[in-house]
Amino acid sequence: MFDLEQQNVEELVKNFTRQNELPDISIQWNWIPFSGHWGISMSLFSLAAAETRQKQLKLNVPSRANELAIQLAEFIGNPPGFEKIEPVNGYLNLYFSQTEYACRVLNEVLEKKADFGRPDRKNEKIMVEFSQPNTHKAFHVGHLRSAILGDTLARILDFAGYEVVRANYPGDMGLHVIKWLWCYQKDHAGEKPDENITQWMGKIYAEANGKLEANPELEAEIRALYKRWDQRDPEIVKLWEDTREWSLQGFYQIYDTLNINFDVYYFNSQMEKPGKEIVQELIDKNIATDERPDGAVIVKIDDVMGLKKEQYRVLVVLRSDGTALYATEDLALVKQKFSDYPDLKKSLYIVDVRQSLHFTQVFKTMEIAGYSWAKQCEHVPYELVSLPGNVVMASREGTVVLLEDLISEATKRAYEVVQEKNPDLGEDQKWATARAVGIGAIKYPMQARENTKVVTFDWESALDFNGQAAPYIQYAYVRCGSILKKAGNIVINPPEISYELSPQEIQLIDLISRFSREVERAASEYRTIQIANFAYEMAKTFNNFYTHCPVLSEGEPIRSTRLNLVMATRQVLKNNLTLLGITAPEAM
Repeated sequence: MFDLEQQNVEELVKNFTRQNELPDISIQWNWIPFSGHWGISMSLFSLAAAETRQKQLKLNVPSRANELAIQLAEFIGNPPGFEKIEPVNGYLNLYFSQTEYACRVLNEVLEKKADFGRPDRKNEKIMVEFSQPNTHKAFHVGHLRSAILGDTLARILDFAGYEVVRANYPGDMGLHVIKWLWCYQKDHAGEKPDENITQWMGKIYAEANGKLEANPELEAEIRALYKRWDQRDPEIVKLWEDTREWSLQGFYQIYDTLNINFDVYYFNSQMEKPGKEIVQELIDKNIATDERPDGAVIVKIDDVMGLKKEQYRVLVVLRSDGTALYATEDLALVKQKFSDYPDLKKSLYIVDVRQSLHFTQVFKTMEIAGYSWAKQCEHVPYELVSLPGNVVMASREGTVVLLEDLISEATKRAYEVVQEKNPDLGEDQKWATARAVGIGAIKYPMQARENTKVVTFDWESALDFNGQAAPYIQYAYVRCGSILKKAGNIVINPPEISYELSPQEIQLIDLISRFSREVERAASEYRTIQIANFAYEMAKTFNNFYTHCPVLSEGEPIRSTRLNLVMATRQVLKNNLTLLGITAPEAM
C-alpha cells in the first residue's frame, strides 16, 4: 500500500550511506506492534556491525546503531506518507499518517475484493496429502479433522501464492478389505449399496468383525481369501474393483458435500510392488537387514547413521513372509510423488500424531538411500476428534458417528436457529442457510484448536452465535450485508478521511490491514488456527464497532467512511471464511 513511500525512504537511506562512506545494506522492514498508530521499522545494527568490520573500528555496535538511527532520522526529515519518524535504541521507526493509512487500507480492499491479502505468486509447488480414508469402511467423524485441516491448509497455501497439489491416499487394500470381501461373499452376494454408501459399507465391515470374534476358527477362511488376492484370482480382483468403486463413490459424495477437492489420488494397492522393490534396494545397499525367514526385513536407522544415542529406532519394512507393511508402501509413495512432480518444494503429510515416529523413520530411510528430496517431506500431525462423554469410535465394532449423520444433525439444529432469527426467509433458503451454518459449525472447531490438541466436538459450542464458532463469524458477515442493503448498496469511496477516527474504527482497520500477514504466517507455519482465530477476532471487533459506531444515522463524511469500512469488513470476513472452507451466507 505504501510501496512508493517505502522506496523513497530506501533511496534516502542509500544516499545517507553513500554520503557517509558507509557499507551498503539490505533493508528489512518490520511492522511496529500496533498501539494506536501504524508504522514500520528498520534496524541499524547490521549497518553498525558492517561499518565496524569494514573500517576495522573498535565500536560498541548497539551504541553505534543508536547513533546511526539518530543521524538517519535527521537526514531523512519528514518524507511523504509518514506522520513522524523516531530513532529508538538502534531502530528507525516510521509512522504512517493515520487517516491516510486507513483510507488506503479500505480502498485496497474494495479494489482487490476476493484477492485482497493475496501476494504475488511464488513459483513454488507444494503437495498437501490429506484425508486418507480406508475403503470398505464407514467415513466417520474420526476421519474429519485430516480432511478439513488439509483442505484449509491447501487453500491457505494457494492464497499465499504457492502452486498446490491436493493429494489423497485411500487405503484400498489390506486385512480390512479382505474381511469385508469375505463377509460380502458369504452373506451379501449380489447386493448393491443404497444411497448411504459409506454407511452400508461400514455395516458390512462391522458385521465381518463380529462374526470373526464370535467364531475365531473362521480366520482360516480370511487367510485363504487373502491368498487368492495375493495370487490375483480374477474373481476376487473383479469383486475388489467393483466394491472399491462403490466405496470411492461414497467418499466423492462426502467430499462434494464438504466442498473438498483433490488433484491426484494415490492408493496403497498401487504401492505394494514398487515398495518391495525399494526394500530390495535397501538390502542391496546394506541399509536394510534381511532376517528372513526367522525375522523381518528391518532398517536399524541409528546404527546405519552411526548414532550412539537412540533417535530413529528400527523401521520394519517387510514382514518375514515377504508381505508388505504400511512402511513398505509409504517408501514407494515418497518416491512416486517426486517422480510425478519433480519440482515439488515440499511434500506435506496431514496424518494424525500417532504416526509421527513412522514418518520420521520413512523419510530418514529414503534420505539415507540417496533420495535427497526426502528432506522436503514433512509430517504435519494433528490430534484426534472425540465426542462428549468419551465416546469411543471403532469401525470394527460399528461404534462410529457417521459424517452424514453429523451433517444431518447439524443442519437440523441450525435450521431451528435460522427459523427463530429469520422466520420470513423462504423455506428453501432456510434449509440452504441451515446447511451452510451446520457444515461451518462442524468445520470450524477442527481448525480453531492447535493441531496438537484433541478436539472435543459438542453442539452447544459449535452452534454458538455469541462465541468462537462459525455461526458467530457468519452472522457478522450477514450483519455487514444487512447494513449495506439498508444503505442501498450505494457507497461513495472518499478520497480521504477528514475526521478523527474512533478507537473502534481504528481497531477494525488495523485488523483488516493485518490479513495478508496472517495468511503469510499461517502458510509458513502450516497452522490453520491462525486464520480460524483471525476470523473470530474480525467478527468480534466488527461487533464492537457495530455497538459503538452508528453508520446509517450518521451525517457525512462519517456515514460514507463507515459504509466503506463495513463493506471492507464484509469482504475480509468472506475471504477468511473461504480460506476455512466455510460458506458466507447472505442471510441467517
